[in-house]
Amino acid sequence: MRFQVGKEFARWALPPRKPGGHKGDFGKAFLVGGSRAYTGAPCLMAAAAVCSGCGLVYLGVPGGIWAVEASRCVSAIPVALGDGGALSPDALPALRAQLDACDVLALGPGLGRFPGVAEAVCDVLADTPKPVVLDADGINALEGHIDVLEARRGRVTILTPHNGEFARLLGGGATPESVAKADRVETASAFAVRYGCVLVLKGHRTVTATPSGTALVNTTGNSGLAKGGSGDVLTGLVASLLAQGATPAQAAAGGVWIHGRAADFAAQALTPYAMTPMDVVSAFPSVFRELMEEN
Repeated sequence: MRFQVGKEFARWALPPRKPGGHKGDFGKAFLVGGSRAYTGAPCLMAAAAVCSGCGLVYLGVPGGIWAVEASRCVSAIPVALGDGGALSPDALPALRAQLDACDVLALGPGLGRFPGVAEAVCDVLADTPKPVVLDADGINALEGHIDVLEARRGRVTILTPHNGEFARLLGGGATPESVAKADRVETASAFAVRYGCVLVLKGHRTVTATPSGTALVNTTGNSGLAKGGSGDVLTGLVASLLAQGATPAQAAAGGVWIHGRAADFAAQALTPYAMTPMDVVSAFPSVFRELMEEN
């Protein structure tokens, strides 16, 4: 089954806010990313999570860039993972300790493909029972290790690949071009059912496929999202909604709609040429205001 995602779905998917709630009522998200090569990705991910309602956002980064992230992310709590400039297995004790205190893990943006990254990602995926939102180099770490994803069946895993990352997951000679030419709904749905995950196949009319075989096709967004950093924003947004109590399908498909709608507001104000991923985050208030309005 395939459905189009519109405003009513996004309104239904949005976690409610308790008028008298405190920060502990709105979830705790642990976002892990960044490396000496990519210091912007974790900041974008954290900004999206904070600006979409999550009560507490912890940002785990390699110790070598901790000072950079701490100076930028004033609303997220930076956590140093090891001493180097990239995630490694040595950082896993600190990562696991912080994750124990959180509801959701988002993993991948900006990690790079340094030695040890794939091993660390696979180890975390194998042993954590917590819901995981996996993006970028978190997804790339599964290349040749798809058994790690299969072993997470029964646990919540949301993957948000673009065509290139999805081709690496598929293996068997798949390419970004072959993914683009195939029926994206059928391909995404088959993968989600096969591995028991939620798959967000990004691109024009992003497809969110669920383990039950349902496909949710997005209706928002524009070419202004075709810029580095847009996916990092989506990862933080989806993790935030999941931490606040949305179901995996609500967080994924609803998050995609909100992300695209914010991009539409940003494009109206700035044009698709000039808008940036941070402008998309800055447009979140307009989207939430629209969703909170009475019909």
